Amino acid sequence: MSPEAPAPAPSPGQDGADAGGGGGGQGPPAPFQRAVDTLHSFLEGPPLRPELDLEEMPAPQRLAPYAAAISGSVYRDDDTEIAMGRLIVLYDPEGRSGWTGGFRVVAYIRADLEPEIAADELIGSVAWSWLLEALEPAGYAGESGTITRAVSESFGDKSDEPSTTELELRASWSPTGDDLAGHIAAWCEVMCTTAGLPPAGVSTLPDRPGGGTG
Repeated sequence: MSPEAPAPAPSPGQDGADAGGGGGGQGPPAPFQRAVDTLHSFLEGPPLRPELDLEEMPAPQRLAPYAAAISGSVYRDDDTEIAMGRLIVLYDPEGRSGWTGGFRVVAYIRADLEPEIAADELIGSVAWSWLLEALEPAGYAGESGTITRAVSESFGDKSDEPSTTELELRASWSPTGDDLAGHIAAWCEVMCTTAGLPPAGVSTLPDRPGGGTG
């Protein structure tokens, strides 16, 4: 399975951000436990911004000995979801080929796009630059990913429904340190940016339903 692909269905009984394999019943390694605690601090602390909602989700268990995951959604004022995403933290004490250290972060984001923005041939490279810029303060290496634009058109009884365009970002990277707070915050920031929200603290302009200026 590609590290950029969305998470597969977990085995029954796994507990999202508490999930982890291996350890022989002795508990997870300290670096992974700190990562889980960091995920929980985002889940249990004040929201980064009011439009963003984070939740625990089951983590895939076949990608690394230890894994934890959260999901997120971005909403407009009318409670319409305009973006969603998943963040998976993988940990292998022995490391893996292509990883820098024991951690690998896998991210997925899907967001609605205005048609004129989706038509821009540069939107993929722009969205990728959003991710790298958001990750820069946290430190990353070995980044890889894909960005896809998908157009859905309706026909027949649904022909009066407008076409919709979505952007999907799949990415993975290796943190260059053990503190994952900056990586989680970067994923949240990019999810909000792709949804069209302005940077936190900047007023929303009225010319775009998603809230941003492009």
